[in-house]
Amino acid sequence: MTGRIFLIITLLSSFSRNTIAQEMGFPIPTGNSKQLFYLQRSTNKNTLVYELNYNNGNLDKEDPLHVYWIRYQEDSQKEELNFIQKTFAYGIKTKNIAENQYELCFVAYKKFKMYIRLGADKKFHLYTSINQKKAELTSIFLKINGGAFWTPNIEYVDIYGLDPISRSVVKERMKI
Repeated sequence: MTGRIFLIITLLSSFSRNTIAQEMGFPIPTGNSKQLFYLQRSTNKNTLVYELNYNNGNLDKEDPLHVYWIRYQEDSQKEELNFIQKTFAYGIKTKNIAENQYELCFVAYKKFKMYIRLGADKKFHLYTSINQKKAELTSIFLKINGGAFWTPNIEYVDIYGLDPISRSVVKERMKI
């Protein structure tokens, strides 16, 4: 009986990890030990990856995050953000707040705060608030419904993460 319950719980938790993007057939970037989270948009399957930026084996204190595209629509090629994307849209502003601790926010939405911290496991993790609780950010999905280049109509933002203690999936839908 307990084996059956474990199987049901395992199946339900794997279903709850599915994001809207996965349900729409979007790929999930994997195999990158430096990846902190990724961002996808409803407009196409190209994905932004946010990873730790190391310099000589240490986290770069001046620029701790590297952001780039995986162009799934173009043979899954990696591509750096251009100046406009980095400066006005998907770039990240960082501030060193203590030894091995950084505060981050998107250049386009400064209200959403994220924090890189060195954990007890001697690895860096990215935390944010999801449903008013501390969580490890894993992915963000933007539902865009029209608009213009400089002012897209963002219908909602889904934020996914993991509870740092229970490792259960947490999700919040934000209207911006």
